[in-house]
Amino acid sequence: MRLSSLMPVGATFGVAAILSLITASFAVTAVEDNTEIALRRTLDQAGYPWAEVEADGLQVTLAGTAPDEATRFAVLTAVGRVIDAARIIDDMQITPTADLAPPRFSIEVLRNASGISIIGLVPAGTDRADLVARLAKVTGGQEVADLLDSADYPSPDGWAAALDYAVTALGELPRAKISVTAGQVEITAIADSGLAKKKLESELSHNAPPGLRLGLDIAAPRPVITPFTLRYAIDDKGGHFDACSADTETSRDRILTAARAAGLTGPASCTIGMGVPSPNWARAAELGLAALSDLGAGSITFADADITLVAAQGTDAGHFDRVVGELEADLPEVFALHAVLPPAKADATAGPPEFIATLSPEGLVQLRGRLSDDTLREMADSYAKARFGSDNVYTATRLVEDLPADWSVRVLAGLEALAQLVNGSVTVLPDSVDLRGVSHDEDASANIARILSAKLGEAENFTLDISYRPPPPPADAPPDPEACELRLSEAQKDGKITFEPGSATIAAESLPILDRITEILTDCEGVRLEIQGHTDSQGREEMNQQLSQARAQSVLNELRARRVLTSSFVAVGYGETRPIASNDSEEGREENRRIEFRLIRPAETAEEQTTLDSLADDETGAATDPEDMPEDMHEGDGAAMDALPDDTAPQQDATAAEPAGEKESE
Repeated sequence: MRLSSLMPVGATFGVAAILSLITASFAVTAVEDNTEIALRRTLDQAGYPWAEVEADGLQVTLAGTAPDEATRFAVLTAVGRVIDAARIIDDMQITPTADLAPPRFSIEVLRNASGISIIGLVPAGTDRADLVARLAKVTGGQEVADLLDSADYPSPDGWAAALDYAVTALGELPRAKISVTAGQVEITAIADSGLAKKKLESELSHNAPPGLRLGLDIAAPRPVITPFTLRYAIDDKGGHFDACSADTETSRDRILTAARAAGLTGPASCTIGMGVPSPNWARAAELGLAALSDLGAGSITFADADITLVAAQGTDAGHFDRVVGELEADLPEVFALHAVLPPAKADATAGPPEFIATLSPEGLVQLRGRLSDDTLREMADSYAKARFGSDNVYTATRLVEDLPADWSVRVLAGLEALAQLVNGSVTVLPDSVDLRGVSHDEDASANIARILSAKLGEAENFTLDISYRPPPPPADAPPDPEACELRLSEAQKDGKITFEPGSATIAAESLPILDRITEILTDCEGVRLEIQGHTDSQGREEMNQQLSQARAQSVLNELRARRVLTSSFVAVGYGETRPIASNDSEEGREENRRIEFRLIRPAETAEEQTTLDSLADDETGAATDPEDMPEDMHEGDGAAMDALPDDTAPQQDATAAEPAGEKESE
């Protein structure tokens, strides 16, 4: 009886428990669904639709693939604003990153009188100890500071060749900065003169290996002129400069204007340099030239602040005194005037004492005339033999007493001036030195005027009649690359290099053209050329590229077979990428099928980040953008260290095309 009364109670509790479980299950499901819905809405609004949400009771699991770590963290932050962060289980993945691009390897080499410094980033395979030893060797043992870093990446193409060339070039550059990257070398240096600059540019360009992009920025500072000299003379031929120095372009223009007003005939110029004794140099020169013009004849010489005005023989003494007085009063401070009025000859038939030295075009020297004593004769003979060669001097002088006290100075100064000529003569008189002849130096008159001004002193009076003659080209002079390119272009105007259809075999009818090209290239030995192959746009682009490369290489091989030195040549195929005419017509396609001979010129490069900047960026976490690296080009379109032309415009070069109607595909 008692058992039957407990059964309803037990059944009631059982039913209640079951109902509670069912209710709890529905409650948990509702909570999970609401949580998932709320989180998905939040992620969609935040722009993360790829994130998956799965709720399991109070825990929430996030899945999916985030593009990067920052985005993954942003998803966790967004979900943490909706639910407690302790409930979140992070099961998200990160998109695998691509392999890191290799860094941009570069070196900057700095050389001056204190030594050599090298700084930059090099491949780990670079032998730094060997590099330091080579730099020390080519520079005569200068101390080398190694500030290089290395990265464990393989050496890029062109790195070794560029580095070897930079080391070799540094031996010719006592003051320079050389920047080296793969396939490219930039040189900034200082030359002693304009002539040295041209020579250095020629040597550096000639020695560069084929395919290397070379940039040259060589400066030639203004020369230091000592003494700062100006000499102007007026004779029966008119007015002319023997030497002219100026400190600025404005000063030069003022001096030349004053000289024209004083009767200057023919073209003239002044050397702009440093060493001017006074900022009023141009004003003093204007006053001196005007005074000489007033006298009508004679010469005026400026040697630093010393001025010598020599009137023509027979000038009226009163007129001379007036002109000299006015000039002395008007000259700026610092300048000192010494005026000379030669006396009239007492006996013109007796003839003054004189010393004459002549230099023949063959280099033979003859000394004759009057000398004061044996010591002077021995000195003149020894000096001449030292300057012109012992076997080239013939002495036929005689000793005479009562010669001027400065006779020995005048004789030796005249011989030193004569040594600046290739042939000519010098005549030494008691009151003047007369030098006439031919020189291979355009500045010979100015240099000789400085020598005589310094040697003869304040009362110097000398006349110069120096003609300039360009020196004969040396037998081993390198060919002019521009002239060679022009000759190649001219040789191909009457014909084209053709090939068998669809192949790289040179057609038989092209052999006479290659004969002419061979003759030109034999004369142009050492010129750096790129033999380019080009096609039209018919056929597949990849096949056209391969065909153009094969044809350029065939031409190079043919030249080698003809014993043409091709060490400075490179064959490159450009396929259909550089048309010179429209490919819509057969005529245009025929023009585009061609072989070109192009000079390898320095490439114009945009301003790039230096090695120091790169290191600074690395320290601050900045990444190097591979797109900032210059493309590896086989040629450039400009000259070193000057303005370079745009390579985007079509260029006319030595070109030969293929036969009409040929297809550029197999």
